[in-house]
Amino acid sequence: MIIFVGRSNVGKSTLIFRLTGKWVKRGKRPGVTRKPVEINWRGKLVVDMPGFGFMSGVPKAKQEKIKDEIVHFIEDNADDIELAVLVVDGKAAPEIIERWEKRGEIPIDVEFYAFLRELGIPVIVAVNKMDKIKNLQKTINFLAEKFGVPYSEIPETFIPISAKFGKNLLELRKLMEKKLREGREKPSAETESENLENDVGDGLLDTVE
Repeated sequence: MIIFVGRSNVGKSTLIFRLTGKWVKRGKRPGVTRKPVEINWRGKLVVDMPGFGFMSGVPKAKQEKIKDEIVHFIEDNADDIELAVLVVDGKAAPEIIERWEKRGEIPIDVEFYAFLRELGIPVIVAVNKMDKIKNLQKTINFLAEKFGVPYSEIPETFIPISAKFGKNLLELRKLMEKKLREGREKPSAETESENLENDVGDGLLDTVE
C-alpha cells in the first residue's frame, strides 16, 4: 500500500493523477477529499488520504475528527503501508511552520512526518508547487531542519515537484521505486522489480488547472 498524505489543498489528488493516470476527485477548495480514496495501480493499492488542517466550510470539530480518522487509518494499516508520500506546499509551508512555532505549537506537517517515521513507514516529502518557490534549495534545507532530517539524507527524503505542470515527476518515481525496493524485508530474485519509472500515467503531460 502507498499512501499520499498532507494538508488540505496541497495537490495530493492531482499528484496521484499525474503519477498513475487515474482520476481521483480533486479541486481548488480545501477539504474536497474527506474519506480515503483507494485506487489500484500496478498491483499496488494507492490511497489518497483526506487532507488535514483547514477545510473550507467544515466546522473545526469535524476537521479534528477527520484528522483522528487519518491517524487511526494509518495506525491500523501500518504493517501494510510500504511507502508514504507526504505532500507539502513548498511556497506556503515555511510561513505556516513558523507561525505555528511562534504559537508554541508543533507544526502539523512536522508532527505527521514524525508520526509516520515512528511507525517505521518509509517517507518521501514531495515539495509541491516548485514553480512558485523563489529559492528552492533554501526552502528544502529549511524543511529538512524542521523535520529533523540530516543534511546527508535530504536527497533521499525531499524532492521538489509541480503536480500541476508535471515537473520532476520522473525523479519522484525513481525515488519511490528505490524506497519500495529498500522496504522489502525478503528480496527475491524471482520477484519482479518495482519499475514505476517507465509506467508514466496517461495524464502526465496534461496541464491540470
